[in-house]
Amino acid sequence: MRLLDKIDSPTDLKSLNESDLTVLAEELRQEMIDIISVNGGHLASNLGVVELTLALHRVFDTPTDKIIWDVGHQAYVHKILTGRKDAFKTIRQFHGLAGFPKREESEYDCFDTGHASTSISAALGFAKARDIKKENYHVVAVIGDGAMSGGMAYEAMNHAGNSDSNLIIVLNDNEMFISQNVGAMSSYLNKIRTDPSYDRRKKDVQKFIRNIPCIGSSMAKAAGRAKDGIKYFLVPGLLFEELGLTYLGPINGHDIAALEKVLHQAKQKKGPVLVHIKTCKGNGYEPAKQSPDIFHGVGPFSKETGEMVKKNAPPTYTEVFGRTICELAEEDNRIVAVTAAMGSGTGLNNFGQNYPERFFDVGIAEPHAVTFAAALALEGLKPVVSMYSTFYQRAYDQVLHDVCLQNAKVVFAVDRAGVVGEDGKTHHGIFDISFFRTIPNLTLMAPKDENELKHMIHTALTLDNPVAVRYPRSAGVGVKIDKEFETLPKGKAELLREGQDITLIGFGPVVNFCMEAAKQLESEGIQAGVINLRFINPIDREMVTAEVQKTGRLVTVEDHILAGGMGSAVLEVLEEEGIQGTAVERIGYDDYVEHGAIPLLHQDCGLTIEHIVSVSRELMKNRC
Repeated sequence: MRLLDKIDSPTDLKSLNESDLTVLAEELRQEMIDIISVNGGHLASNLGVVELTLALHRVFDTPTDKIIWDVGHQAYVHKILTGRKDAFKTIRQFHGLAGFPKREESEYDCFDTGHASTSISAALGFAKARDIKKENYHVVAVIGDGAMSGGMAYEAMNHAGNSDSNLIIVLNDNEMFISQNVGAMSSYLNKIRTDPSYDRRKKDVQKFIRNIPCIGSSMAKAAGRAKDGIKYFLVPGLLFEELGLTYLGPINGHDIAALEKVLHQAKQKKGPVLVHIKTCKGNGYEPAKQSPDIFHGVGPFSKETGEMVKKNAPPTYTEVFGRTICELAEEDNRIVAVTAAMGSGTGLNNFGQNYPERFFDVGIAEPHAVTFAAALALEGLKPVVSMYSTFYQRAYDQVLHDVCLQNAKVVFAVDRAGVVGEDGKTHHGIFDISFFRTIPNLTLMAPKDENELKHMIHTALTLDNPVAVRYPRSAGVGVKIDKEFETLPKGKAELLREGQDITLIGFGPVVNFCMEAAKQLESEGIQAGVINLRFINPIDREMVTAEVQKTGRLVTVEDHILAGGMGSAVLEVLEEEGIQGTAVERIGYDDYVEHGAIPLLHQDCGLTIEHIVSVSRELMKNRC
């Protein structure tokens, strides 16, 4: 019987000895490899925090003590140890365990997470609430060095450092986020991490400073300046202390005894404490250790070899975008690419390799990425910002104020638009139409297939205003991709099929659902017209009103929330143009969407060919 089989809660960890913990750590790694190799998921990050998670749950008394995991993709071990071991085989599956902490799933998950750089803010909120309520428990934020590139982390540290609330921040330094870490903070941590004399020098300097006498006010001021100067010159790692945090570390994050010792020390400190630990992403599984970026979020793979399970499928929209932007950049040296720690995820790796001087990965700093791009555009370059839809939510003000208000010619590649699958609520890109389409000057497009995406990226770079192009995570529909570029007429929809009885309007690849539904309806004697809307802002009012007036019945279909989405935009057009008496049904999402395979989510939410057909039949029963 495995030792892991005897662990039902963190309490069961308290009595284990060092030998037991070593065995348990190996069993936890094997459990994750076995299941993630079948289900897919976040492997490398979880392999890197096995010992840390064990130490946290042994030192702290959860769920009374609270652990907030930044992003949360590294909380698999936490889930296994907190009563969800038997359900772990369902991780990220439809109606199974979520891939991120989720309050409704367990009392041990005290804060829903999914986006980076939020943990310190949340932890400080818990700490302040504890103090106000005069309660007594510990609060721990676990944040990676990648997430420390996000400005929100510094906003929170700035607040925490000016606070006397007891708070522990564990900085999990593994030199990676999704892509290789970049920026000054990464270099700063590396300096601490690789300096073998750091601990000795820190102790020596602290002893020396304590012995500096202070005589008189002027001497006290001079001594104070001297102390600061000595610290800055001799001791790296004091940025955090200058922010008001007590700094402990760096500590080997795979040494449970060392981790427990420093965490016990942190518990005894007053005020905010930062514990700096060093871990190896992918530790314990060589393929993940060698390629942590590939195994950050991975599909099914062979656990024996680490090779991905290959599927015969068309190229993804992301891959087509990546190829297109490289092809265009070869002809136009004004094209630059900007991303926020998503170079590989957004298909920009080849661009970065081919045009390193024109490629900017700014780290987890989406607002900065957008404003940075605005200035590039105002100086005559052609910046293409490529990020996931869900992360554009973090840069809304910058899109609105810094780009569109100034009409800066920035192209926003909105990857992972629509439902994204197993990552669930925090990662579905189902809100971008709502917030992009309300912004003046911004053209919003979505392609029906991968070939149209190629032309839209080209078209976007020819327009004299900001442009957003949204496209899904999935593989394309398998159409042939043209060799030459076509410039699409701005604001013009495409009438794919004439209809006399009902009009189906789609935006994005769901247009293909509309086409298939129209074919089924035709077999029932119903002539359905199909419009590939292609553009919102501007929307093709002429085609929309003409087709809807002709049929008197309308179904809009979108991979997006209904409130403020494409269907809403079409209804606004009908109202403004005075079109009355139209029977309308909108198909999309009316709430946050759960996690699971995309086809299952579409089925669950009614975004299917069958549902389009069924809704169309119902509309036909009520002739106008």
